[in-house]
Amino acid sequence: MYEPGPQRRVADGLAAALVFLTVAPLPLRGATGSRWAPAWFPVVGALVGAVAGGLRYGFDHLLGSVPATVLAASALVLVTGALHQDGLADCADGIGARGDRARRLAVMREPQVGVFGVLAVVLWLLLLISAVGSLGRDDALRVLVLACALGRWSALLHAVTTSPARSDGLGAGFSVGRTQLVLASGTAAGAAFALEGPARAVTALAAAALVTLAVGAWSRRAIGGRTGDTLGASVALVEVSVCLVVLGFV
Repeated sequence: MYEPGPQRRVADGLAAALVFLTVAPLPLRGATGSRWAPAWFPVVGALVGAVAGGLRYGFDHLLGSVPATVLAASALVLVTGALHQDGLADCADGIGARGDRARRLAVMREPQVGVFGVLAVVLWLLLLISAVGSLGRDDALRVLVLACALGRWSALLHAVTTSPARSDGLGAGFSVGRTQLVLASGTAAGAAFALEGPARAVTALAAAALVTLAVGAWSRRAIGGRTGDTLGASVALVEVSVCLVVLGFV
């Protein structure tokens, strides 16, 4: 049986992460890439943040900080196919559902978005736009890259600290090995210290970890564990939390 070489495994892992986290229509070759995709999550997140941050930076002088930030936020949603915002909305609907765990899980699986879900996404957008829009364009570019990188890292941390709520679905199928987690964590920490000063970097990493653990605690108590929706919600909430933390240093 043919075993792909190291360079092929690296390329396959990056391609799988891009396909999983964005709307990029890349071809996938076998299961090797899926196994190593989690290690690339912070890198793909940084690329997504660079797209959004590039729009914010490029249109700042032409349109002003707030309209440019709206374009950047739109890019975050479009490039990822609203993957994480959908998870955030479903989790919010689960919070608003009355009943036991089974009822909440059923509500979260419904294709319709309820009032709680709409409010959660609107609040996420308002917080993101107000935080990033209050920063200069250099800071805005850096914080979007960092927030998106740490957001995708949070999905891995959530996966290894919270058991699946169901036996099927993305929450059960998303597996993160120790090596992948270590590589992704090193990338996330490296990005934090490369993009921000030591105090901001440590605070951003701590905020990302705390928000992720809080999402995990709610998931275990309310629905019995993680799902694809809680993974997405963790990403979205960490993104906006990191932006708010960096704004607090300005």
